Amino acid sequence: MYKLRVPDAQTFMNTSAPTHPGSPYGTLPTSTVPASRRPVSLPRLREMHSQGEKITMLTAYDATFAAVADAAGVETILVGDSLGMVCQGLSSTVGVTLETMKYHTESVVRGLRRVQGTAWVIGDLPFGSYQASKEQALHSAVALMQAGAHMVKLEGGGWTTEVVHFLVERGIPVCAHLGLTPQTVHALGGYRVQGKGDDAAVLKRHAHELQEAGAAMLVLEMVPAALSAELTRELDRCATIGIGAGMGTAGQVLVMHDILGINLGKMPRFVRNFMDGASSVREAMEAYVRAVKEQSFPVDQQHGW
Repeated sequence: MYKLRVPDAQTFMNTSAPTHPGSPYGTLPTSTVPASRRPVSLPRLREMHSQGEKITMLTAYDATFAAVADAAGVETILVGDSLGMVCQGLSSTVGVTLETMKYHTESVVRGLRRVQGTAWVIGDLPFGSYQASKEQALHSAVALMQAGAHMVKLEGGGWTTEVVHFLVERGIPVCAHLGLTPQTVHALGGYRVQGKGDDAAVLKRHAHELQEAGAAMLVLEMVPAALSAELTRELDRCATIGIGAGMGTAGQVLVMHDILGINLGKMPRFVRNFMDGASSVREAMEAYVRAVKEQSFPVDQQHGW
């Protein structure tokens, strides 16, 4: 078992953020990120991708954890529909609503603004919020962008290509998602590796189509490491972000609760508990960022397929 360190008031004090005298709930953490770090933008992410610098992504669902992740140096924060499982106790992400995603996106963005954070925020379009039509997808994406997201994420290939193009054409950055797509886990037959055997050609085709449609990022979840590395080399305008997809991707993403070792169920194979040896949540997040940047995590043989 690990012990969470409770920082004292001075540790959490941030003189650059608005203070609330008399508040019994403390303040948000001071960033250790160099003051010279530019706010993360789409051009900055493209620059990192082209230069081979690994992109770090982590989920967050509220103001405080978003501020801690930013202070730890995480470049991109995903307000994931995984909140349905880790926050709401649902058995899958299918029950998450657009209103719920909007609420949590607003919370994350408020936290970052309080500490003058620099992270790029991605909001998940939940199940049922973009499948009906391109117009429905636009309505849903606008809701998350107005809540403060810089980019939206949607799952699947094939039919989603037209949706991605429609959104990008209207100035909405899009992160695509292939491989294991949790919103369609029932159709996939469970949480299993995708893109093996003959399915690899289909996944590759969908990835290239999504890049051509304008997707700037592509999450690859539970995809064989060799296939992920191959796609990363081929997709020069779309940064691949792996989760259980090996070390050859342009970046990595994990669910925050998983890296802190507080998953309510079985710990996935592709996760490392970064609280081991850490004295605080922020230290664990810093260790995650460092490991991704140094390419000591993930390890293909241990965390991939």
